[in-house]
Amino acid sequence: MPSRLGDNLNSRYFEAANNLTSKKARRRIVAYVESYDDVFFWRTVLTRYEDETRFFEVMLPSHQKLERGKKSVLMNFIGDRIGPDMIACVDADYDYLLQGATEQSRRVLQGEYVFHTYAYAIENLQCYAPSLHDVTVAVTLNDHRIFDFEDYLSRYSEAIFPLFVWSVWSYRTGHHNKFSMTDFSRVADPGGFNVMEPQGSINHLRKKVGTKVHQLQQQFPDAKEEYLKTKEGIKALGVTPQTTYLYIQGHHLFDVVVVPILTKVCNRLRQERQDEIYRTARHHMQRKNEMSCYEHSLQDIRQMLKKNVGYVLSEQYWRIRKDLDHYFNCLSKKPE
Repeated sequence: MPSRLGDNLNSRYFEAANNLTSKKARRRIVAYVESYDDVFFWRTVLTRYEDETRFFEVMLPSHQKLERGKKSVLMNFIGDRIGPDMIACVDADYDYLLQGATEQSRRVLQGEYVFHTYAYAIENLQCYAPSLHDVTVAVTLNDHRIFDFEDYLSRYSEAIFPLFVWSVWSYRTGHHNKFSMTDFSRVADPGGFNVMEPQGSINHLRKKVGTKVHQLQQQFPDAKEEYLKTKEGIKALGVTPQTTYLYIQGHHLFDVVVVPILTKVCNRLRQERQDEIYRTARHHMQRKNEMSCYEHSLQDIRQMLKKNVGYVLSEQYWRIRKDLDHYFNCLSKKPE
């Protein structure tokens, strides 16, 4: 039997394969994910559910056509292809906030074997604000807190929240062709950023958001009631003005907002540590050796951020856990 499976296989295949094995053998459950980066994230989430009765294999949906993405994953969960030996683990995107307004949203939220991140994507959880100081320590080996990531991302979120509501409204009402996610991300770019004076970028962002909100109010003068309903609706789902960053497009948050901030903060922390070495070294050779040792210990920002698991303290992670707890509790009660 090949170790990798073709496109036409489904849960019945995995179930049959499991039935052929010894009753003492662990049951294999395949977890389909959207991309390579998702493999590590969902492996981290699912590991705690492995025991003497089951184990998981986290994989992309196709190994023949190299297909990726949510649609490719969900195509395996149509009709008789689904089953308890095959689950889908996907980014929530806007599907969670749309609450069934589209076919894909309904499939993500109502699918018995589909689990989602509650945040927009895994990148948002990797950028979980309370964990970002730990990322800077992993990168620079300097534990000096020179920047308050939680405060900055809270203020960033408050600045973009009014426009974010418009963005969700546009997708719920079918107006996303007039105000797309790309349009929103373009405005939500904080632009220039100063580690010591971050409020400047927030003030600039508020002006851009205010201008765009005014344009949308002029463009959709009858949308006020629906806008307010959308605002209250997403708040009920857990979105707050202070946590909006967890629900915007993941790549935008990762690449445009957080990595540039981390880069500037880590550069200052590296320089601080290097200055300390220069200051305290007793002679040239000691300075050279210590500097070489330090520089070889430094880590890449993006890689450390992708491996950041500080999101385990987030509400979104615990909601994922709650869904999986419920699923496996129900599964264990089903007759063989």
